[in-house]
Amino acid sequence: MEERRKSTHRVTNETDVHASVNIDGSGDISIDTGVIFIDHMISSFAKHAVMDLAIKAESRDHIIHHLIEDTAISMGRIIDEALGDRTGIVRFGHASVPLDEALAEASVDLIRRPYHTLSLDIRRTSIEDASKEDIEHFFQSLLNMMNCCIHLTVRYGDNDHHKIEAATKSLAVAFRNAASRDPRQTGIPSTKGMM
Repeated sequence: MEERRKSTHRVTNETDVHASVNIDGSGDISIDTGVIFIDHMISSFAKHAVMDLAIKAESRDHIIHHLIEDTAISMGRIIDEALGDRTGIVRFGHASVPLDEALAEASVDLIRRPYHTLSLDIRRTSIEDASKEDIEHFFQSLLNMMNCCIHLTVRYGDNDHHKIEAATKSLAVAFRNAASRDPRQTGIPSTKGMM
């Protein structure tokens, strides 16, 4: 089996982002974007997807929105590329994850078509040190760059931190299930013969 690893170094006038992933890792995580809540969510995603993930992101223009956006772009792109041609994977994954009073669910199809629906139900203007719009944009950019079909929904909850953490964990578990090797699948898991 081919190793599912990828690295990137994305430099723009706005940011400088180093990122690497090993989808078949063990949860070895090193995340530093300078935005504590985003670091927490990315670390949680990697932990529950059981992947190795390292991200070092620095702002060059001191605009937090650009830093969060480019981090999500880099992370999504290396996950997409590390999946390769998706031979021998389960392809579909679903997870429903509670966190205290909050419940979120994710459905993932690792087909190579970028489509997502996103309903996070954030009510406050910020969570910890990240604004509502930047958290939403992080997820939008990540899901788009992962180049697959994802439906991510917070079903209910009162605490916005809990809702976003439940959403992150449900996405991670659904992705882990979809990206898992399927011993009965010898080729591309599609009647089209390609993903």
